[in-house]
Amino acid sequence: MAVMMQAFYWDAPKLENKEGNWWNVIAERVEALGKSGFNALWLPPVSKASDHRSMGYDPYDYWDLGDFDQKGGVKTLWGNRAELEALAAKAHQSGIGLYADMVINHNSGADEEEVNPLDGQKRWTKFKPKSGKFPRDWNSFHPSRFEQVMVEGENYAGFPHLCHRNPEVYKAMFDYARLMIEELGFDGFRFDFVKGFGAWMIGVLSKYRYVRDGNEFTPYVVAEMWSGPQDIEQWIDRVNGMTDNQIAAFDFPLRYKLKDVCDTLNYDLRNLTDGGSVVMKRPMHAATFVDNHDMGENAIVNDKMLAYSFILVHEGYPCIFWYDYFNNGLGRGGTPNGIDALVDVHHHYAGGDSQILHADPDLYIMQRVGFKNDEVDQPGLVYVLNNLGDKWSGTSVKTKWPNQKFRPMAWDGHDNAHPDERTTDGDGNAEFPAPPRGFAVYVPVFE
Repeated sequence: MAVMMQAFYWDAPKLENKEGNWWNVIAERVEALGKSGFNALWLPPVSKASDHRSMGYDPYDYWDLGDFDQKGGVKTLWGNRAELEALAAKAHQSGIGLYADMVINHNSGADEEEVNPLDGQKRWTKFKPKSGKFPRDWNSFHPSRFEQVMVEGENYAGFPHLCHRNPEVYKAMFDYARLMIEELGFDGFRFDFVKGFGAWMIGVLSKYRYVRDGNEFTPYVVAEMWSGPQDIEQWIDRVNGMTDNQIAAFDFPLRYKLKDVCDTLNYDLRNLTDGGSVVMKRPMHAATFVDNHDMGENAIVNDKMLAYSFILVHEGYPCIFWYDYFNNGLGRGGTPNGIDALVDVHHHYAGGDSQILHADPDLYIMQRVGFKNDEVDQPGLVYVLNNLGDKWSGTSVKTKWPNQKFRPMAWDGHDNAHPDERTTDGDGNAEFPAPPRGFAVYVPVFE
């Protein structure tokens, strides 16, 4: 499986004094990220929002990618279209795909208020974008003549919500998706706030037969369904009922478990085994992550590498947060103690099913059994997570490998000592330890 990076954080260009220049910032890093094993970058919303310095989650003109003087400036917070296209070209040269952040439910920054004749309410729903594309009025939003009440989804921050059943809105969303894939070169979509509209809309946008370079192209699709495991599972069932099972969801339930692992004293590691996450029930539909731009004060504070080690050795499509990798310095290239080492493990060893070998309140041990075909050879691994803060911990477990030597490939914790090699007995048994409040990944050595 691949590894993606969320290539921004909240107000990144402002905080790094790179307003209007973020596409170029990313472009400077893509070659190195490709060499580190990253396969895709999730980019922020590319369109002009209600203010040119906005993050883009309040879209105004979908076709203004930073080239029209409106909403306080020409460029978006991130840059302009030419810079975005240059980033896409450079990313693809480095073997990295791009995922577009699609905000297709709520809008903001309207030019005029108007009365909706269906309910007599006055709202900011008159949009006159300078791109000349997708002008909107009250009938583009809920309630409209096409759907008098908002029967699908939740309202977001009081913004007007698009009525996708209006044929003009429906067509505009298809045109916008085609712009992303066919013109700008995006390779997939991340759909924002999918609670705000019907799953059917994502289904039809995902199932469209996009054409790029003369060939049909199927995008990767992942959704932000910020909810509990049951809601996410039901949503996945609905949307994949019409899309050949290609759509994933970010694993918020797992993320909150991992926050507890890192930030809650004496958290019981057996909670990681209860099935209450997307990756444990539906690994092929899980995009796993540790933190993102929305977490704010809920961000993980302590021992964050514990969480990254977990998502990079288990199933699912792991997403690494730019701020952690660069600003918090967790990439740690050239060492066995950071994200880069775990990405290497993920690509070369983390294949096959995950099997839990041991779980108690303070110790979790898992093996990936390995996978091999004509294109992939991932021999498997043993992963140890130690919740004790004052000592190394491990226990003897029965692996699938008899008489097999293992070497530690990635580890971190409150002790910088190097884990030792391990060798299983004739029945596959060996003890695998990890540092205090740390982890260790052991991989089989074939001589």
